[in-house]
Amino acid sequence: MQARMNHPVMVLPDAMKPLQALGDLTKNSLPEKLLELVYLRASQINGCSVCVDMHSKLAGKAGETGERLFAVAAWRDTPYFTEAERAALALTEALTRISDRADPVPDEVWSEADKHFDEAELSALILAIAKINVWNRLNVAVRQPVGV
Repeated sequence: MQARMNHPVMVLPDAMKPLQALGDLTKNSLPEKLLELVYLRASQINGCSVCVDMHSKLAGKAGETGERLFAVAAWRDTPYFTEAERAALALTEALTRISDRADPVPDEVWSEADKHFDEAELSALILAIAKINVWNRLNVAVRQPVGV
């Protein structure tokens, strides 16, 4: 496989700085394993093979189990995730699929997330979800191949 073009952040390298800065803000505010689950789930939804590959590996390096990684796509139907993780994954799905319903983030999804994360953590979670969606869209647009 070959990309359609050079990656946008390589063509416009100043774009990399704010994306990296956003990543730095979120990684210091939430547990690494939680962030990797969020990144993996959004990337699965968006069909971003680069990010699915990368975040599965990074989650494993952070100590995530294969059992949980394989179950991320079916997190609602497995016993492997905490209530806080479930709330984060539900919010991830809602914010990634914003055009799928009239109320993109239903009150029940928001209330559950608000129950498990304080305002600073919830802010970091929202920014992390936005960040991975940006990366997914960049990679999918240019058909960035895995491993390049």
